[in-house]
Amino acid sequence: MAKGPPPILWILIAGCLAYGGWYGYRQGWFAAVPTVNLPNPLPQDNRPAESAVAVPSLDTSLPNPAVLQMDGSVTMVKLMVGLKVAYSQTYPNQAITYGVPDGKPNGTNKGLQALMAGRTQVAAASRALKPEEIQAGVVAVPIAKDALAVVVGVTNPYKGGLTMAQLAGIFQGRITNWSQVGGPSQPIRVLNRAKASGTHDLFRDLVIPGGNFAPAGPNFVTFAQDVTTPILRALGTNGISYTTVAQAVNQQTVRIVPIEDQSPTDTTAIQQGRYPLSRNLFLVVSQKTSPAVKQFVDLALSAQGQQIAARSEFIPLK
Repeated sequence: MAKGPPPILWILIAGCLAYGGWYGYRQGWFAAVPTVNLPNPLPQDNRPAESAVAVPSLDTSLPNPAVLQMDGSVTMVKLMVGLKVAYSQTYPNQAITYGVPDGKPNGTNKGLQALMAGRTQVAAASRALKPEEIQAGVVAVPIAKDALAVVVGVTNPYKGGLTMAQLAGIFQGRITNWSQVGGPSQPIRVLNRAKASGTHDLFRDLVIPGGNFAPAGPNFVTFAQDVTTPILRALGTNGISYTTVAQAVNQQTVRIVPIEDQSPTDTTAIQQGRYPLSRNLFLVVSQKTSPAVKQFVDLALSAQGQQIAARSEFIPLK
């Protein structure tokens, strides 16, 4: 087998290289590596802040209207007015109104009818679209959430929560005594909202979908007018009713009943869908619309728009 060079040869080579490097350094053979100054980060552009939630794709090929006309939900009036004010501050050259023709909103159903008939460009809706409305070429964009609260009087000795099945049993007349849900033995007196109330319809659809409330009787009273305060005052020691969270949360005479171990005052439970008595609130627009309409939708979904929703006593989407 052939032998490699002796170790002494490698030592001599390494020594020569080291001496050569030292000598070259002393003679200035090696120039210093220049320092490179990197430029400052590029300036950010002036694009608007990203929306808090996803913005739908719309065809904005139509011209802007002389007046951006909106109509719809009475429940959403505070939110819509807040968005309208913010929109006017950002786009002062675009006239805008909510409530056609006299500045008073006409409700979800009539607002949707006006949109589909081309009399308005935006409808505020407190319910999801029906199949025939979707087929008309309109798009519903969720912009906030709302929730209902089940309430009893603060003097009611029942201090527990309810399941959705128990709630349905109470409002359909199958559960008539508090002892049937773990409370004291006393009759349950149901105070139902007026049939004309949108909250009445929402509660029925959420709690007894496809069913009906119990018939009127001594312990099942349906109010003739859409009122809240008189109902809450009448709860007493054995009554039960429902209202929006905003109308219940600051009342000193009522207790909000947890449903399925969830409270409507927990906004995270509503946002994550854990609280069952909640709904989305929508802006409804035509799929083919104008840039002005898209700008209004973008505003509602932006961080600023979600703050306006919170100030209007609704729950931001996230």
